[in-house]
Amino acid sequence: MVSDGGWQGGLGVYLDFFGLNEAPFGLTPNTQFYYQLPPHEEALEVLLTALQSGEGFIKVTGEVGTGKTLLCRKLLNELPESFVTAYFPNPCLNPEKLNQALALELGINVGEPSALSLTDRIHHRLVELKAQNRRVVVLLDEAQALPDESLESLRLFGNLETESSKLLQVVMFGQPELDLRLARGHLRQLRQRISFSYQLRALQSGEVGAYIEHRLRVSGYRGASLFSPRAVRLISRGSRGIPRLINLLAHKSLMLSFGQGQFAIGHREARRAIKDTEDSSLPRVTWRWCMAGGVLVVIGLIGAGFIL
Repeated sequence: MVSDGGWQGGLGVYLDFFGLNEAPFGLTPNTQFYYQLPPHEEALEVLLTALQSGEGFIKVTGEVGTGKTLLCRKLLNELPESFVTAYFPNPCLNPEKLNQALALELGINVGEPSALSLTDRIHHRLVELKAQNRRVVVLLDEAQALPDESLESLRLFGNLETESSKLLQVVMFGQPELDLRLARGHLRQLRQRISFSYQLRALQSGEVGAYIEHRLRVSGYRGASLFSPRAVRLISRGSRGIPRLINLLAHKSLMLSFGQGQFAIGHREARRAIKDTEDSSLPRVTWRWCMAGGVLVVIGLIGAGFIL
């Protein structure tokens, strides 16, 4: 079994061996490692275009580990200063807690006595920011976990608008379960307000190698390719192109290679990493290839005179 304690930094001893400044395949979303892969760049372009156009609700969905949180943080870094952002990484909040969190993000003193309800105070603050040519955008990560009542509360805020634009924009990042929830009848009003949607796909086989090389380069590696083409193909198929699984498999492959004192990652290390990692699977050998291989063996034996 390959130990994964390196995620806490205890197994970072291979850094000097491979000439790295930092661990290249950590699981924490870090925009320093952002790579301009087609699915992420397309999603980022859709988000920036939709927000600049003043659209109310925008949705990005993707399987676990496809990079939604990293994309969300990248979007935060890319938004112009004219945007006021409220980022909720853990949206398991009831409407009251959600409103309080939104108020704090907008600079409202929740504890200050007021004759107005918190909802009215948020509304007034949104109008103030609009008068200052500031746009307010709420970013919800793991939006599939937000209670229905909180989704409805956000929808009501999303209804606030001037004659020309919305006072509040909302970007929801969620797993495919978010689409299933929004398909329910009682959430149809919110569903109909989503003007832009994007489904984040997994990486294709030709993108996995570039992704691995990019993370190594960002980490300070400057030598020849560490991962053999065969190892990259195995990692690509074993991870199904999911970046989080690619990171896990690449990290474990590095650890195995280091443990053996070898400066290269081949198919054996990749295969062992896949066997050791839950939710990954070794590529299956189909019967077609087995039969083809058997035919070639027989032909070879006949040609060598072993079968008459």
